[in-house]
Amino acid sequence: MRFQSLLMIALVASPAFAQKDVQWTLAQSTLSYHMSHPMHEVDGTSHAARGKGTCHAGLCDILIAVPVKSFDSGDTNRDLHMLETTRGAQFPMVVVRAHFPQSQTTESTIYADLEVQFAGQAAHYQHVPFQRADQGHQVHISGEIPATCSDFKIDRPSFLTVPIKNEIPIKVDMIWQTN
Repeated sequence: MRFQSLLMIALVASPAFAQKDVQWTLAQSTLSYHMSHPMHEVDGTSHAARGKGTCHAGLCDILIAVPVKSFDSGDTNRDLHMLETTRGAQFPMVVVRAHFPQSQTTESTIYADLEVQFAGQAAHYQHVPFQRADQGHQVHISGEIPATCSDFKIDRPSFLTVPIKNEIPIKVDMIWQTN
């Protein structure tokens, strides 16, 4: 009988048993892509992302969407060319779906599996690390998605006949809050 009581206490106290359903809303975001060429470096930034998430039965599912046209590099001509190159008129949103174990929501690093839909293509990234820090009733998440032009079948733009580098990492800096 004593063993059964101890087992019941251990189960109830375990993090997996204690996890409850949680709803998340994206309160603030900065998403930036980085493009590199031997002649110059470019960063385009958006603050227009929206997102929601749910943690249920030990798993968290997050959905983030941002309009392609909301990225600003400081050069309107370059931004228009980026929209054309990425087929932004036909595929106006970048959509990110993230999945990770709910047990990681209290860790300093979250390792998420991502599906990114962009330019009419979907790319999958496994075990992408994001840093997590509590800020009062909110959670700050930051990290980098290791995207490339070839992941999305984007023809790399050229300047003076030299194409940009294939790597277009996306920096993520977000504040999430529970509902």
